[in-house]
Amino acid sequence: MNASETIAAIRADARFAKATETLAAEHGRTVQDVITLTEIPSPPFGEEQRAAAYLDMLKAHGLEDVEQDAIGNVMGIRRGYGNGEMLVVAAHLDTVFPAGTDVRVRRDGTKLFAPGVSDDTWSLAVNLAFLRALDAAGIRTRQDILFLGDVGEEGLGDLRGVRHFFEHSRYRPRVRHFLTVDSPQVEQIVSGGVGSRRYRVTFRGPGGHSYAAFGLVNPMYAMAEAARGLAAVEVPRNPPTTHCVSVVSGGTSINAIANAVTIEVDLRSASAAELEKLDKAFLAIVEKAVATENTARSTQAGSIVAEIARVGDRPAGETPAGSPIRDIAAAAVTAEGYSPSFEFSSTDANVPMSLGIPALKVGAGGRGGRAHSLEEWLDVEPTECLRGMRSTLAAILALAGMEGVG
Repeated sequence: MNASETIAAIRADARFAKATETLAAEHGRTVQDVITLTEIPSPPFGEEQRAAAYLDMLKAHGLEDVEQDAIGNVMGIRRGYGNGEMLVVAAHLDTVFPAGTDVRVRRDGTKLFAPGVSDDTWSLAVNLAFLRALDAAGIRTRQDILFLGDVGEEGLGDLRGVRHFFEHSRYRPRVRHFLTVDSPQVEQIVSGGVGSRRYRVTFRGPGGHSYAAFGLVNPMYAMAEAARGLAAVEVPRNPPTTHCVSVVSGGTSINAIANAVTIEVDLRSASAAELEKLDKAFLAIVEKAVATENTARSTQAGSIVAEIARVGDRPAGETPAGSPIRDIAAAAVTAEGYSPSFEFSSTDANVPMSLGIPALKVGAGGRGGRAHSLEEWLDVEPTECLRGMRSTLAAILALAGMEGVG
């Protein structure tokens, strides 16, 4: 069977009907789960409390081999009947919001408002709902399904949870497909991983009085020269490639030559080759900026030096057109009346894509908005939520090999 036929057969099966009935009947529980998890703070590098709660939830859902790994990921297996091949279904535990952020959920009709409620706490709750639905319907799959709650997807987390999983997990040789459930919307399927290199560069110099020491080298001018140099770099539109000087800090007083200033820089590309090219260009720009300032002014009291720290390195990758996993995801979305599109973004799927493992970012269902803001919201209106959840569940069953189908 082709992808459309496989999805149609799954949707026509009485067991799938029972599973979707369970999703509907337990929608209130799923909503309560997202509220409970959202109100457990999970800031960058501080996911411990939410991870512990989710670990308990995985145990309560009857998974086998429930565990937490060395970096903080939590996971458990819904055992298949086949030869041990595995589908990973992930959602990330962390949010972008720092410790101390008010994460209490406010409800207005069917909308929930709270930092992190849709990105990605809703997906954590929906993955639990999938487990209950599969069990209630008695559905078996050929492949094992590993449900993963991973740390470090956001920002400077640098995909550390999924990276650790693929570098160190004993399950790595068994993984055949990877889905990260991230965001409510199911129409936008991410099949391309935008890679990034992130740098913190500190320019140091002797400093001095703005008037009395005028003429000495100035780290601020070297920094400005580097920023100007990066701004002048032309990058391709296809593959999409970008650069940004995003944070600037340093200096001590308006009447002092700074002895240290820092910039943080974000370099991105959908192409590993273009990202490498941009990376080399930026490092050359920094070197030239330092040399230019040391030539332009006096180094009698000391020279300008640049301390370069790479603080982020996300691999680029792609699950290309024609891959069966893409066809299955598109067919599942289309069957619910959506118009699927394939996009590039930066998600946990970057890591398996870069390793050649078929991987996608898919949606959890429903609608959300204002992600990464204090006004983030999630609409848990049942009809739209269940429509999207049916789509993703069908894709999971097609990839894992639903017993009796195909």
